[in-house]
Amino acid sequence: MAHEHTHDIKPASVRATGVPSCGDCCHPVGSATVAPDAQQTLSGQRFRVPAMDCAAEESEIRRAVEGIPGLVGLRFQLSERSLRIDGEPQAAIAAVEAIRNSGFEIHPWPAAPASTQDGDAAAHDHDAKTGTGLPRLLAALALAIAAEGLSFFVPDAPWSRPAGLAIAAAAIALAGFGTFRKGLTALRHGRLNINALMTVAVAGAFVIGQWPEAAMVMALYAVAELIEARAVDRARNAISGLLALSPEMADLRQADGTWKSVAVAEVPIGATVRVRPGERVAMDGVVTEGGTSIDQAPVTGESLPVDKSPGDAVYAGTINQTGTIECRVTAAASQSTLARIIHAVEQAQGSRAPTQRFVDRFAAIYTPAVFVLALAVAIAGPWLFGWTVLAAVYKALVLLVIACPCALVIATPVTVVSGLASAARRGILIKGGVHLEQARLLKAIALDKTGTITEGKPRLVEWQMLTTSVPKARAEHIAAALAAHSDHPVSRAIAAGLTPNSIEARSFAALSGRGIEADIDGERYVLGNHRLIEERGQCSAEIEAVLHRHEQAGRSVSLLATASGVVALFAVADTIKPSSAAAIDELKAMGITPVMLTGDNQTTAEAIGREAGLTDIRGNLLPEDKLAAIQAMQKQYGATAMTGDGINDAPALAQADIGVAMGAAGTDIAMEAADVVVMNDDLRRIAETVRLSRRTHAVLWQNIALALGIKAAFLVLALFDNASMWMAVFADMGASLLVVFNGLRLLRPERREL
Repeated sequence: MAHEHTHDIKPASVRATGVPSCGDCCHPVGSATVAPDAQQTLSGQRFRVPAMDCAAEESEIRRAVEGIPGLVGLRFQLSERSLRIDGEPQAAIAAVEAIRNSGFEIHPWPAAPASTQDGDAAAHDHDAKTGTGLPRLLAALALAIAAEGLSFFVPDAPWSRPAGLAIAAAAIALAGFGTFRKGLTALRHGRLNINALMTVAVAGAFVIGQWPEAAMVMALYAVAELIEARAVDRARNAISGLLALSPEMADLRQADGTWKSVAVAEVPIGATVRVRPGERVAMDGVVTEGGTSIDQAPVTGESLPVDKSPGDAVYAGTINQTGTIECRVTAAASQSTLARIIHAVEQAQGSRAPTQRFVDRFAAIYTPAVFVLALAVAIAGPWLFGWTVLAAVYKALVLLVIACPCALVIATPVTVVSGLASAARRGILIKGGVHLEQARLLKAIALDKTGTITEGKPRLVEWQMLTTSVPKARAEHIAAALAAHSDHPVSRAIAAGLTPNSIEARSFAALSGRGIEADIDGERYVLGNHRLIEERGQCSAEIEAVLHRHEQAGRSVSLLATASGVVALFAVADTIKPSSAAAIDELKAMGITPVMLTGDNQTTAEAIGREAGLTDIRGNLLPEDKLAAIQAMQKQYGATAMTGDGINDAPALAQADIGVAMGAAGTDIAMEAADVVVMNDDLRRIAETVRLSRRTHAVLWQNIALALGIKAAFLVLALFDNASMWMAVFADMGASLLVVFNGLRLLRPERREL
């Protein structure tokens, strides 16, 4: 895939990547050793941590390595349980030891490649020794119901208690063997997480004689945990699933001109591949033969197919609809635009949003506080309220189950990742949860002109004859012949807009800064700008009036002339995109002030700006002027975004609260320079980003309110003897499932009223 976004960071703020799934917040540990030959190359090396698949474990690892001198950072891939350690070799070795000492097993990645698949399949503690998946958990739930039935219907039968104990123990073993194992390890290392809390609660309930309830608690917890894990996987795979859109095989042209189907990994850059109607494009490339219409929705989010002809770019994963095309491959399969989008979103998941950082800090205080409260209830309850010892212990155990921070911890990551995935599906690449949250705060946005508001490609918009001495068709052919000999953008636009012909221009010469000239059929012709015609003394009052009209409209004018006078005028302009005016209206309606910042002259800028619906239009700006303008806008309006191409506007993009690159499909530079990349040139995507940010913020706080509100309600019920332990499990896991499914709502198409 594409480059990784690597930042020098302190160990206390290392980056994380992946979608946390908090069903298992602690895992079995061991004491793996690092091979001696690996210790010399630990810096930048990848490791496998089998017990790491959730935000809680990532936080524990970060705390374990905090303060190690020479450690640059950690890069997590929670979905595959991998960890990359960056830093000085000795610091990396120290980090490995610190991670191991905190209770996590860690292996150099090459040491256990075969375990990757098994480890991933074993997510959320479906231990191989006790069976895996839903059937085992349903069996545990059936046994727990049987234990409850014995306790309720035949409590006095002499065989009821031993039979119930055995059935309950079997249910707990089936559903909670891994939880107990991990919980004991967590307690041994002083970590209070869900496994530690469940271990204490279930074991305590069993000891005080509440064995049917202990079995039901563990079975319900395990089933709910599995449902939660699968729901979270939906968010985790929302973007990675796009990678499957790229076919594994491609039709490759052989040296003898025949075609052969080969694996895309074997196709070299520069090779020619064929894509037939109905097939997906296998690799990024440029069309060399044929024409077609292509559905680019997986990459750019465009709802309508795009026509392609020779010279146009195509992207892996897009769908060829109408005609057979041949393409020259421009990027390896692992470096395709689609692959880079997926990789960038995965990296963005590690940029912890402000709300997520707040929740992490809160959860670190919340869990120990409730644990202390439960302990106080168990010890002081009989003394203060006259409860029996068993009743006080039972209440304390219920509080422990309620205390689990799982719903709170998972509330933000799944929401942020769903938001990032939803944006990517629309062709909006947001490079971090922090930018996703901050977009809702925007009060102003600076818009570059060329390539943002306009197409960025000048074209011939009008031409007219200024004399009758030359036939119109011949004037067109002469101008086309002259323009074809120049590589100036204006000349190229004129040549592209006129009918090609066979007229031959001889003795061609470029007139620096003024135009071009050549001999055609024995007569000298020039095609040049206003300045050239003035120098030749051929600019009359009538021509000046025509030139003024076009220049006021922001057009670049070229004139065709002979020694006897001006023949024709050709007006070239960079036209605005069809969506720009509507996009600017949307931004205004959302309370965001749009401002044009451009290096073009003020007259042209105002012509384009007025057509797009702008009132604040600033032209003749150098890069440092744009930087100063952004700073002024931040003081005047508040949070300000800047749109640009990611190259010339780099200072302004860096200064802005959010930098946006437009039309960046396939360009590494724009992906690096901006915080948000709009893949399809559509300015309306910026308003969509702001709306998505607002939706995400609302869902985040809905989730936090749900997680804390449900727990607070059951906490009060537990203290006043109105909540049982299995109800506490519903409070905990029910809240977790609610926040997960609520966060997944962001994967749905945007609701415009929000």
